[in-house]
Amino acid sequence: MKKRRLGKTGLMVSEIGLGAEWLERHTEEECKAIIDCCQEQGINLLDCWMSEPNVRSNIGKALVGRRENWMIQGHIGSTWQNGQYVRSRELPEVKVAFADLLQRLGTDYIDLGMIHFVDQISDWEEIIGGPFYDYVTSLKAQGIIKHIGLSTHNPEVARRAVEAGAVEMILFSINPAFDMLPASEDIDTYFANDSYEGELDGITPERASLYQLCEQEDVGITVMKGYGGGRLFQAETSPFGIALTPVQCIHYALTRPGVASILAGYDTPDHVMEAVAYETASEEEKDYATVLAGAPRHAYQGQCTYCGHCKPCPMNIDIAMVNKLYDLAVMQLEIPASLKAHYQALDASAADCTGCGGCESRCPFGVPVAQRMKEAAKVFG
Repeated sequence: MKKRRLGKTGLMVSEIGLGAEWLERHTEEECKAIIDCCQEQGINLLDCWMSEPNVRSNIGKALVGRRENWMIQGHIGSTWQNGQYVRSRELPEVKVAFADLLQRLGTDYIDLGMIHFVDQISDWEEIIGGPFYDYVTSLKAQGIIKHIGLSTHNPEVARRAVEAGAVEMILFSINPAFDMLPASEDIDTYFANDSYEGELDGITPERASLYQLCEQEDVGITVMKGYGGGRLFQAETSPFGIALTPVQCIHYALTRPGVASILAGYDTPDHVMEAVAYETASEEEKDYATVLAGAPRHAYQGQCTYCGHCKPCPMNIDIAMVNKLYDLAVMQLEIPASLKAHYQALDASAADCTGCGGCESRCPFGVPVAQRMKEAAKVFG
């Protein structure tokens, strides 16, 4: 299992993680079997947003004696009231729920303290300027949480949090379907069939710029909803009219700028193995780009998705990386020295491009690669 650095947290997390939501519907023994399998396969990141007491206890029991092997995303603001989950910003309720999380997981610290489920801009503004954020920062000051994160489905909320310097990482919903939709304060929008009707043209600018901003500011991203709730696995429910595989969805998420890990949900150890098959998958098995380009609806024509389909280059240029660095460079008035250094460290640069066109013949989305190499060479000098 490959590890990736989670932005400025410095944590090295498995690029495939465990989103524990589905464990709510399983027994203690079944939870342990899934967590055992995850650990055996090198997964070390676990997200627990759920407030339901039994699932928290079952996870805690499965982690006995091996807490140090796991990095936990624990959510602040997810509470259990009158037998049901309630998202809350009321500190008395929030504090009780977070203490319960620590106790049931059998730990005295959480690696990533997540400000839970902020999709409304007004909600974020109240949090950042009020006692809720003060409580979160006090937890970090005490060492009870090691890093501050935010979970959101709204790219505008995520952007504001990153620009404010308020978080070190975000948990964000990423898949090729959601990426086509603009910011929304209602998560149900991203699952609605009619959201994918009309003029949609690849990744929306606000999402593309968010990923680039996170890369630029060294704010790591962990991914939720990478499978679109399973809708992407069937042509009948996929907004593209064509099915993707778990490996293809994972590869899409992991090729976004800033992304360190995708958190998948597992009902069985077999589901874990379907996800970790990514680590040994062939390029053909990972290839989401050809599938999307051949779909009856919503191709990403003209957009570089950093899929790597353009390889191999006779000049050994890492075209996807050059494109990624170029996109980061042109979003700001002055190129940061760190970005220039990253570009200069490449074995071959855009200036080495001969314009042979082989990459363009392989690009599923018709990206004018040679022209972009000329522009990148000019920008970086």
